[in-house]
Amino acid sequence: MTEDRSEIIAAELRRRGLGPPALLLLQAHRPLRPLLCSLALFLQPISRPLLGARAELLQQALDDDQAYDALLDRLARDEGTR
Repeated sequence: MTEDRSEIIAAELRRRGLGPPALLLLQAHRPLRPLLCSLALFLQPISRPLLGARAELLQQALDDDQAYDALLDRLARDEGTR
């Protein structure tokens, strides 16, 4: 399940051309992940209408250490293939 979530989020970021910036920001803000979880939860009333079901996936990926690491790994692998 963790790999599925990270792949969905990584695919959406790639589709929008945001893979490299997202990788950089996720790596740089790793120590702030608990704060980002709270912020994502706080912004759910705004993000849910904009992102739909992907807002829940993003929240789950931020809450789960393994999902966060899988997302980082997936984005890093994508950048390594270019």
